[in-house]
Amino acid sequence: MKALTWHGKGDIRCDSVPDPQIQDDRDVIIKVTACAICGSDLHLMGGFMPTMERGDVLGHETMGEVMEVGRAASRLKVGDRVVVPFTMSCGECRQCKWGNWSCCERTNPNGKMQAEQFGYPLAGLFGFSHITGGFAGGQAEYLRVPYADVGPLIVPDGLSDEQVLFLSDIFPTAYMAAENCGIKGGETIAIWGAGPVGVLAVKSCLLLGAERVISIDDVPERLELARQAGAETIDFGNQTVQDELMAMTNGRGPDAVIEAVGMEAHGADTLAQKVSSAVMAATSSMARPFALNQAILACRPGGVVSMPGVFAGQAGPVALGVLMNKGLTLKTGQTHMLRYMKPLLDRIERGEIDPSFIISHRTTSLEDGPELYKAFRDKTDGCTKVVIKPHG
Repeated sequence: MKALTWHGKGDIRCDSVPDPQIQDDRDVIIKVTACAICGSDLHLMGGFMPTMERGDVLGHETMGEVMEVGRAASRLKVGDRVVVPFTMSCGECRQCKWGNWSCCERTNPNGKMQAEQFGYPLAGLFGFSHITGGFAGGQAEYLRVPYADVGPLIVPDGLSDEQVLFLSDIFPTAYMAAENCGIKGGETIAIWGAGPVGVLAVKSCLLLGAERVISIDDVPERLELARQAGAETIDFGNQTVQDELMAMTNGRGPDAVIEAVGMEAHGADTLAQKVSSAVMAATSSMARPFALNQAILACRPGGVVSMPGVFAGQAGPVALGVLMNKGLTLKTGQTHMLRYMKPLLDRIERGEIDPSFIISHRTTSLEDGPELYKAFRDKTDGCTKVVIKPHG
């Protein structure tokens, strides 16, 4: 079959790879009807994630039709149409029983390797390096889905693939980020990053009752998408973020902030940040959390910092003194997918939201994938979100 594969920093290829096979009784094989390129895939492309190996199949936003079912995956049957969560959960360990699905203790076969860095093993992930299990991803014609008796969500025929595909990752991720803000109604939320997660976080905050959402980015197409989603906007390329936020909120500041950028954040706009950036660029390979530090600075005292943006390994310097002295609450983590997939599917069915509005580029050929990765990374051709339908 054809699949998008990693061959080193900046080197994504469409290769022929072996078709997946049932390896465990809890597996299913799906024919991929739609998959997407995620912002966190760009971290892999950029070489920021350790333990990638040449030829690894990429992709963790995937849905499709069940083609083959392992003996213990009886919840599904051939022909079912399913969205596959990017995390794998066993449903049996203590973390799964607590509802902390992304902290599953059993689904990462390389958990010992991961524990050396994180202290404990966490859930296996599709297409996201060997430290998260080394599982083949779903930017391919077919995908093996382990623990399929727990994770995949069966979706109704009345909805298009594009309406439900983002239940695989970015819509639940955005919603959990908004939920972590503790919205009770009437709040002002500021969001760093108007990429797919950031824009869906705008929608999610408004669904949860926020009065105002302010989106911060410097890409015109993304800022326009945020405005379409209902946000006010700040262009950090032309405006000083803290000054604008103070003016927009009469000096009160946002009640909660969401950092939806992660380890590739950029855009220092104060002298201290620029000096810090220059020093770190010369002395360190650590991620530079500009967006996180701006968010910590901007949040009103006693507020919440919600951080769905992906980091791998160390980042610094982080404004911990500001976080502590202002009495802020930091909430973060990989998304606990099974908390959110079905409730958000229900919202889509009721017509409350159609996540497909973020899609800018579509293709039916995996061979277009490498160039579309570059367009998404470089933010060219108005690229805000790529969807691939490998079988047309």
